[in-house]
Amino acid sequence: MAVAHRANGKRLFLRYLRKAPPSFFALGPCRHRHYKKKWAATAPPATSSRVALQVFDMNYGDQFGGLWPSIRISLLSMQKYGALVNNFSDVEQVIQSLEDLSAVDFIQESQKVTEELDSSIEEDSVPTSSLQIELSKTQPQHFPSVSPNIKCYTFPKGDINRFRPARPDIIGILGYYLLDAASILPVLALNVQPGNIVLDLCAAPGGKTLALLQTGYCRELTANDLSMSRTVRLRNVLRSYLPKEIQNRVRVTSWDGRNWCHTETSTYDKVLVDVPCTNDRKSVLEEENNIFTYARKGERQMLPMLQLQLLILLAMFVNLGNW
Repeated sequence: MAVAHRANGKRLFLRYLRKAPPSFFALGPCRHRHYKKKWAATAPPATSSRVALQVFDMNYGDQFGGLWPSIRISLLSMQKYGALVNNFSDVEQVIQSLEDLSAVDFIQESQKVTEELDSSIEEDSVPTSSLQIELSKTQPQHFPSVSPNIKCYTFPKGDINRFRPARPDIIGILGYYLLDAASILPVLALNVQPGNIVLDLCAAPGGKTLALLQTGYCRELTANDLSMSRTVRLRNVLRSYLPKEIQNRVRVTSWDGRNWCHTETSTYDKVLVDVPCTNDRKSVLEEENNIFTYARKGERQMLPMLQLQLLILLAMFVNLGNW
């Protein structure tokens, strides 16, 4: 009897629920229920740029020590570009327009400072023995043979002005190329000599390739980049800054630099390798295509191995005497 009574009661209750008004289902206040906040669902995820900055704080903080705070401020500040003068345009007019903006050629200014420093050192320490004289002759010089043709203008420290985009001249050639001025330093360190055959292994987007051509020393230049889309951008840069006859001296390829020895048999006097990296400034300032996104985690973790493979390849060819 008890079982049958409970079954009848259940059926009656379900029948009542089907006919109950909507207000019946409205939840009343819960007096003794405690809701625990679920951070995984409610807290906003860290942005890619924030993750990048946390990684840099952890690694660069140990590496640079007390210098890191000032470097960190520079990374987070608005980027100041340098203007690489294009020697294939109307150079005098371009230089005059840049100097009218109070910009200075940082390469020339650096050489002046270095020469003054070297001269003051020589005056303070005159060699007194034949050994000291020989050592002074063999001491490495700063900027040993910088091409006088490379000119890159920057605004002085504290000047927050920015260069306007270059305009084409009467034949359609742009007068200067905007880039991070530090990008010129590897080209200076490469010390290209007249008649050299040069390879720019990771060339895109083209700033260093263009700087190499400004020396006027490259007999032949090969510009390579694995990415087809970046290679298209490289070609566009060359078309915008070089006359046809100079463009024909540049060979553009899109091969994997790690397999270069299997696809290329030519030899080179100089090789410039700007290995793929995390692009620190872009990583802390931009979210678009940020390498610190979760989707690109594997790519980022493989960067050290990729860089090592490219450098080992170069070391192998240097040891064999090819490059």
